[in-house]
Amino acid sequence: MRVLIADDDPIIRLDLKQMLQNLGHEVVAEAENGKMAVELAGQHTPDVCVLDVKMPMMDGIDASTAIAGEGIAPVILLTAYSDQELIERAKEAGVFGYLVKPFKPSDLVPAIEVARSRFESSEQLKKEVGSLEESLEARKLIERAKGILMERHGLSEADAYRRIQTQAMNARKSMKQVADALILASEI
Repeated sequence: MRVLIADDDPIIRLDLKQMLQNLGHEVVAEAENGKMAVELAGQHTPDVCVLDVKMPMMDGIDASTAIAGEGIAPVILLTAYSDQELIERAKEAGVFGYLVKPFKPSDLVPAIEVARSRFESSEQLKKEVGSLEESLEARKLIERAKGILMERHGLSEADAYRRIQTQAMNARKSMKQVADALILASEI
């Protein structure tokens, strides 16, 4: 996998890079602070980001929030701290993994695999939710337009629906677009 790493300590970055390369991953970018990590994530679109929690300019949790908000890649946080406050912040930031230092290379493998898998599932769910919301919005507009046709022309619900459907086919537009136009016309 293509990995972005971020840690303010160059020695830890080097160790992490070698560890990841030995596991067969490609390190596509290295950052020394959270702000740089966010910028590089946007430029390189890695498969996964591995960030230290404590970094200058922007900590790893805030960087994770930004990266997750853009939907770029899953983030795994590395930290020497395991206090509950950090864990809560990490959960709220949408972090997909949390490893406490020191860790072994064998700890990274499942963390990366699980993070990537959960991220892909999450992205798929977001797409499905977006599609369902769009369908629901279209359905609401069509229902409203049917109501207008039923009231103004004394049509049955089925006839009003067929009229919208026919107009959509004739105009080569979606039923939502026809319903939207009908609603707009009724408001004039």
